[in-house]
Amino acid sequence: MVLIPAADYQLVRLNNGICSVRSLADAETFHPVIGPVAEAEALYVRQLRLRERLAKHSGEFVVWDVGLGAAANALTVLRATRDLPCPIRLVSFDHKAEPLEFALRHTVELGYFGGYEQQTQTLLREHTVQFTDDARTVNWELHLGDFPTWLAQSAARRTPNRREAPTHSHPTGSETGAPHAILFDAYSPARNPAMWTLPLFTNLFRQLDPQRPCAMPTYSRSTILRVTLLLAGFFVGVGHATGEKEETTIAANTPDLIAEPLDRRWLDRARRSHSAEPLHAETYRISPLSPESWAKLQAHPQFQ
Repeated sequence: MVLIPAADYQLVRLNNGICSVRSLADAETFHPVIGPVAEAEALYVRQLRLRERLAKHSGEFVVWDVGLGAAANALTVLRATRDLPCPIRLVSFDHKAEPLEFALRHTVELGYFGGYEQQTQTLLREHTVQFTDDARTVNWELHLGDFPTWLAQSAARRTPNRREAPTHSHPTGSETGAPHAILFDAYSPARNPAMWTLPLFTNLFRQLDPQRPCAMPTYSRSTILRVTLLLAGFFVGVGHATGEKEETTIAANTPDLIAEPLDRRWLDRARRSHSAEPLHAETYRISPLSPESWAKLQAHPQFQ
């Protein structure tokens, strides 16, 4: 990599010549191997089958963008689907706007803003923007703040209409609209454990509408992540390669959106793993499955 100096962030010239953004404070490079657009296309657009789903969808399609960063994932999704008439509500979350501010000063070098500079500037300034994008209408919202806190408060405001079962009986809706797809792109668990805990994913699952199929890919393939997603209520499967990783993870509230679900052989490997117990608090640590977690995994509908 070649670093192009800046202030709190730097442009990074990857080995393939494509530019990305690096946070100096967090020591993290966004999309560090194949670049922002190629990774977003592989991990989200194709794996979520967004074009296929939007082509068949009636009404507004809601996408949650968890970890807006420099907006590469959000803009790649918009560009890849702009010829489809289905309206999109894009809800982006991040704890700070600085990466996007930096990216907007370097749109030429980054290359993925073409045609969306004005809309992104408005989003940054007003935290909401509505615009016509080729064949459809886009409503884009930005929620700045601590996502785990927002999610916990949102879950606390909800009133269940029935006693919750351990996995799939959850109330519907949220103030942003229950998502049909989630782009989950937080910093790594070792760097940002608060975004990978069992309480966070449990609260996230509770935001989903059981009558609204929703899938969520993410770049990690770790056993601890997959166990966490299962115990939070999701169905979980093997995700597509991205060029950077040979395998990723996809979760959903229905098995119909999982092409290659984890099976009992994976479950046996998870039981033997030294790093499988979910993070129950915002501190990163590794440990094998607890007896309680093992019992809950065995009872998950995916393995029946």
